[in-house]
Order: sequence, then C-alpha cells, then structure tokens
Amino acid sequence: MKSTFIAAAAFSVLSTAALADPVDGLWKTEPGDVGNYLHVSIQPCGSAICGTIDSAFDASGNQSLNYENLGKQMIWDMQAQGDGAYGGGKIWAPDRDKTYSSKMQLDSQNKLTVKGCAAGGLICRGQTWTRVQ
Repeated sequence: MKSTFIAAAAFSVLSTAALADPVDGLWKTEPGDVGNYLHVSIQPCGSAICGTIDSAFDASGNQSLNYENLGKQMIWDMQAQGDGAYGGGKIWAPDRDKTYSSKMQLDSQNKLTVKGCAAGGLICRGQTWTRVQ
C-alpha cells in the first residue's frame, strides 16, 4: 500500500510538471535607459499566458520596494503557437505607459525574446529576458 501511494504521488508530480508551459517562471527584463530592470512572473491565466510585475530593481541591483507598478499585469492573452513561439497577446510598456500587440519566442530554457509592436506590426521593439527561476 505504501509503495502504491509513493508511486501515485510521484506520477502526480511528474504529470503536473509535464503540463507546465516551458515559458512559466520568473524572468528578468533588460535594463532600461537608466539601468533599472524588472522581474516578471509568467504563468497561465485561463487558457492564455500572462505576466505580472513581481519586483523592480535600480541600476545597482537594489530592490525598489515602492515601485508603483508592482503586481501590475504586463503581458496578457498570449497564446502558445508551438516551437517556443507565442503570439496574439498584449504587452504594457511601463516606461511609455503604452500597450502594444505582442509576441514572444523562447530561444532556450533561459532566454525569452519579447516584442511589442505598433502600426500593424510594422514597428516593433523588443528585449531578451533572462530566466531567474
């Protein structure tokens, strides 16, 4: 009985891990113009992928506990498209307080290219984020 319980628990953990999206996790943005950066938590929200600002840091790497956008959703409605590609979502750029159509590409387990596009996708700007965990 005990071995059956252990096997069932192990299967449950492995099944949950198999269902996790490879982009799920905590990601560090590239530094902005003055060196500040964010940690963004990416996880499922319904049938889509979303990202929320988890923490903010100054150029020296000190956490900014009073950052006004902590907890704000930054990415929403992102859909997995296969081969590490995501699209159809939106991204909010805190530095410009604007929302853009967005796409992402998981380049490796630890690198995520995130782009926000305007003018029907003709003008895009992007960053490569690094996985924190």
